[in-house]
Amino acid sequence: MATIKSYTDIEQSRKLAKFLPLESADMYYDRGELPSLIDKYVTHESIKNDKYHHLIPCWSLAALLKLIPNFNMFKRTIECRIETTNHFVDKACEPIDAAFEMVCWLKEHNKI
Repeated sequence: MATIKSYTDIEQSRKLAKFLPLESADMYYDRGELPSLIDKYVTHESIKNDKYHHLIPCWSLAALLKLIPNFNMFKRTIECRIETTNHFVDKACEPIDAAFEMVCWLKEHNKI
């Protein structure tokens, strides 16, 4: 049985970290291991101050969806892009990948 991807991978996370507010991340990778929730021990501030880049912020699907303005309007677009063959489907077979592509597209078009 295939598992559903629940958070951005390291490559996606690094790309998003270049333009999204760090506070929008709800998880982090520690030295490339499994993602963990941001908690009282690892804070957004500790990730910002990590000069060796051991801590990489990452986003869950829920966190990415919160970034999409007028989410209800875009929700159906994301669902359609998963179901049909178009630009996003080649890159996005899973909801998290579709949301990642949508957030990147919105940034490229100055919508967020």
